[in-house]
This record gives sequence, C-alpha cells and structure tokens, in this order.
Amino acid sequence: MQVTMKNEPLSTNGEPPKVGEQLPSFKVKQADGSVVSMEELVDKPTLISVVPNINTSVCSISTKKFNGEVDKFNGINFYTISTNTPEEQKNWCAAEGVSKMKLLSDDSFDFGKSMGLYIEANKLDSRSVWIVDADKKVLYQELIQELTNEPNYDKALDFLQNLK
Repeated sequence: MQVTMKNEPLSTNGEPPKVGEQLPSFKVKQADGSVVSMEELVDKPTLISVVPNINTSVCSISTKKFNGEVDKFNGINFYTISTNTPEEQKNWCAAEGVSKMKLLSDDSFDFGKSMGLYIEANKLDSRSVWIVDADKKVLYQELIQELTNEPNYDKALDFLQNLK
C-alpha cells in the first residue's frame, strides 16, 4: 500500500485486510512487557487505533481523543497500537493522563507486518483505524493516506454507536 509522510511517498509491506475479511493473527506487548495475541485481545467488538509514534503531536491528539470516548461505549475494547516500547508508552500515558485507552506496543513489528501496515523505511506502522467484531472480522477500516493527518473520529465513533 502506498502512503505519504509530509508528502514523501512510502510503501507498506503489503495490503491491509479489507472490510469483511478476518483480522490476521498478531502479537503485541502490554504495558508490563508481556506478550499478548490478537486472539486474547479481541473478545468483543474492538476499536484499534494504529499510530506511528505516540510521542508525536497527531498520534498524541488521536489517542487522547479516543481515550475521551471510551466511557460512552460499554462492551467495546479500545486499543492504541504504536511501534513505541512499552516503557515509552507508559511514560506518555503518565504525562498525558491517559488511563482508559489501552496502549499496546508493536516494537517487534509483528502487528504491522501481519496487517500489511509496516513501513520498513521508517520502522513505523501506518496510521489507521479498525473496528472488528468478536469473531475477529473487520467491520470498519480507515487507512490514512497522509500519515500526518488525523483519522475521521466522528465516522469511526458513529460506526461504533450504530453497532449497539
């Protein structure tokens, strides 16, 4: 897949899953450094916000925005996945007061490579938003073409609202 960062063209390692397809299996790290699989994480409808680097402004804004919405959605998992280490994510959460949105580390790039979102040139995952059901089927995706742009929060949250 082709994306840009500050209008510079970049390529991901493949094509991400499409709506209606199954989420591929992957592993990420939790805040304590333990490894958890997609099968363990997705046990009910789930929103996954993928950000390249939590320590940049757009990634920070995006994660805080979704964090502010978590309480409005009972029975929905909210995750942010970035390529930052668990330690970097913990420090960011402490500094920004984010406690509801669960941050997961893809510092081994397993998620990005499995999803076709990994950008080798920058060692980052491409910004995107995913909503999957309890059966791990992709119901919604937003692939942000310019990595410095924010996702369409309202569209993703409206979609979640209509799942209820």
